[in-house]
Amino acid sequence: MFDYFFGRQRLMPKIIRGFHNLPASPQGCVATIGNFDGVHLGHQAVLTQLAMKGDTLKLPAVVITFEPQPFEYFVPEKAPARLTRFREKVEALRCYSIQQLCVLRFNQRLAEMSAELFIQKLLVEGLNVKYLVVGDDFRFGCERKGDFALLQEAGKKYGFQVVNMHTFAIDQNRVSSTRIRNALSSGDLVLAEKLLGRPYRMSGRVAHGDKRGRKMGFPTANIHLHRHKIPLTGVFAVQLFGIDEEPVNGVANIGIRPTIGGNKALLEVHLFDFKREIYGEHVQVFFLHKIRDEQRFDGLEQLIAQIHLDAEQARQYFSQV
Repeated sequence: MFDYFFGRQRLMPKIIRGFHNLPASPQGCVATIGNFDGVHLGHQAVLTQLAMKGDTLKLPAVVITFEPQPFEYFVPEKAPARLTRFREKVEALRCYSIQQLCVLRFNQRLAEMSAELFIQKLLVEGLNVKYLVVGDDFRFGCERKGDFALLQEAGKKYGFQVVNMHTFAIDQNRVSSTRIRNALSSGDLVLAEKLLGRPYRMSGRVAHGDKRGRKMGFPTANIHLHRHKIPLTGVFAVQLFGIDEEPVNGVANIGIRPTIGGNKALLEVHLFDFKREIYGEHVQVFFLHKIRDEQRFDGLEQLIAQIHLDAEQARQYFSQV
């Protein structure tokens, strides 16, 4: 299936990893730089502006990002939970006519690179940038000495335009990944959706589990999250996408499952009135309403009784929307 945005097909962006793989681009490109965690409304404003400029100039739109994210490199133990895994970020970028995703490995070499050398090696020699969009608080280079003013000076020297994308605010507060994480951790899915421009979602492949849910009368689709930290925990009314019958309503638990002695975060989704096996399917789970926090019960009987109540609350939620 194909969609169009400014006359372009929405295809997955080409991923370019590292300085050494940067393509020779005599015609140049339009670009932006950032983590883009969550691809929220503030990010979307930047991406839309970039795509429009790229369409006008007939140049490819490039997003420059980092793996790991800088904060994860410097203080990994304090790094916040990501809103989106790398694959989820790539999928989200497809909606904004991004042709290339330049992924730079954030390591000691990059951390020690001066802002001036970063501009020369990446923006000038590597990508031949003609138009650059950055956020109003963007800092880069060794000790974060690079800023918008330095980019403007470089633009005049090397012949590219630099545009400052001012703060995008909702309810007079800046839209940010941190604000979304705070909303998710407090169970405010309405606010999270407002800031993201869509319900919060996670994606992953349905894997075989221990079949414990099936034995309790609540078979679940088990989705391994492959995350060091998760931005939300608890029991939620959800919808599952990615299969022919989509969307399928259900109830989900995300967390470590303390009652059965779990120690690794897992997303378990019980789908209502659904019998088909979907092992191996790559699915998206949309979190729509929080029912309760995750908790430890004294035994399986209490857990099963609570699951019945959770499922009933989720069904009631869907009957009212």
